[in-house]
Amino acid sequence: MEKLNIPVGISDFREIRENGYYYIDKTFLIYELLKTPATKVTLITRPRRFGKTLGMSMLADFFDIRKESSSLFEGLDISEKTNICNEWLNQYPVIFLSLKDIDGLTFKDAYGQLVAQIADLYKEYTYLLECAEIDEDDKKIFLDLKAGKADKVQVSRSFSTLMKMLQIYYQKPVILLLDEYDVPVAKASNHGYYNEMLDVMKGIMSTALKDNQALRFAVITGCLKIAKESIFTGTNNFVSDTIRDSRYNEYFGFTQAEVDIILKDADCTEHAENVREWYDGYHFGEVDVYCPWDVMNYIRDLQHDIMAKPESYWKNTSDNAIIRSFIDYAGTNITKKMEALLAGDYILQTIDENLTYDYLHSSEENLWSILYLTGYLTRARESELHVQIPEGTVALQIPNTEIKEIFETTVIKWFSDNAKNWNRNALFQAVWNSDVESLTVEMNTLLRKTISYHDYKEDFYHAFLAGIFTGAGYAVESNKEHGEGRSDIVVYDSVNGQVAVFEAKTSKTMEAMSRDCEDAIRQIDDRMYAKEYEDEYDHILCYGISFFKKRCLVKKK
Repeated sequence: MEKLNIPVGISDFREIRENGYYYIDKTFLIYELLKTPATKVTLITRPRRFGKTLGMSMLADFFDIRKESSSLFEGLDISEKTNICNEWLNQYPVIFLSLKDIDGLTFKDAYGQLVAQIADLYKEYTYLLECAEIDEDDKKIFLDLKAGKADKVQVSRSFSTLMKMLQIYYQKPVILLLDEYDVPVAKASNHGYYNEMLDVMKGIMSTALKDNQALRFAVITGCLKIAKESIFTGTNNFVSDTIRDSRYNEYFGFTQAEVDIILKDADCTEHAENVREWYDGYHFGEVDVYCPWDVMNYIRDLQHDIMAKPESYWKNTSDNAIIRSFIDYAGTNITKKMEALLAGDYILQTIDENLTYDYLHSSEENLWSILYLTGYLTRARESELHVQIPEGTVALQIPNTEIKEIFETTVIKWFSDNAKNWNRNALFQAVWNSDVESLTVEMNTLLRKTISYHDYKEDFYHAFLAGIFTGAGYAVESNKEHGEGRSDIVVYDSVNGQVAVFEAKTSKTMEAMSRDCEDAIRQIDDRMYAKEYEDEYDHILCYGISFFKKRCLVKKK
């Protein structure tokens, strides 16, 4: 296998090109942007880990008048557009800033981070202080912003102030590139200071974008399109491009042709089906794309181990709190829809792209919209649908195995956490009293409270069993190793000198449940799961359980 220099976690275009890292050419994004020169502000929203920051870094290197970038773009697609390169390559002053790290438990902390980041930005342009044409009062404001000592009014005008000074210095208007613009307000919403941060961001945006003679054009990226009236009030010539549009989609994500090239270059085409199953499935506009973060991570792992299995790389970039908050909101209707999605089906929903963070959780429609816009769901291809979609609705489905695994894991964790708050006393009594009839009834009651799905796996039921007893004063071991093998769940009641051993089976039909229960009990006997407890515990209770969808049957030894 040929070793490729895979730049996982590197979003700096210059670093990638200068170090010979593997790069999928996305430079035609420049050409697409410049096709509409009258557009002052372009907002591009895509889920996380779809190459937004790398794309913005590439734009910065191309346009920035302070840089010499011709060698970086040599041999890339945009180099064939000689007229564009002659007119635009390193010809304009550029401000490039990412807000992805603006966070804090309080407004004071988050605002402090924003001020510090603006200060660092201003340090890049200290040479402007030597320009005689720039007003002395502006220079004083510059020094305050650079030192992190500016007041809130000056901070709100920090972009426009810098743009004005750059225009005077270069005698050219400025290109503004703002990455992850919505992170500060998203974090603020999570921590309870949304209105304060919104006011700050609204001030920065309005002064930088509205009727600003120093602005050549702006490109802004984020995960969500926050309602224009919320943060982009009064902005002229504003164009947004979301995952429902088709203009830029092939530049954020990998197309099938690009993935084929990567696999061929890495000499691992035999893994094409795994890559497709786990990381494909996103249908943005009219383009089908893979998540680039996942593809590059998996290729990197294959470089080290040709037998490496696909993993969920995307989930490690966030806490996936949005799914958990969604499930917490769940009513019966949502539960049924969630089960349909987990079964591989699609659901029909209305989607609102103009959201505000303070109302994200105000309705079921908003929650489905968030899951779609942030990449947890995707639009089903109309050619694959077996029903006519009502006007105004979208058919949504889980895009791939990776995201399905995130849903399943979140659902299991949700059940485990919520089971602790449910009254399980009758169930516990049934376990220790060997009352299998009552135990069966109580277990079925809990099963009906879960969000489940049709392609049930044993680990779902193992987690279900463990979740019942966790946090109730019992020690619980899953897949406990014994001399002859491993039992599924062991529950210890040391105070009362008793232990319960559970062996679970997943039945293919309801009729098979009784037989599978008996097979489970036979396995406990044959492999002597209970033997090691004979000297320490007075009562050893052994149960065989069979599961079929949301039904279970319990038998005792």
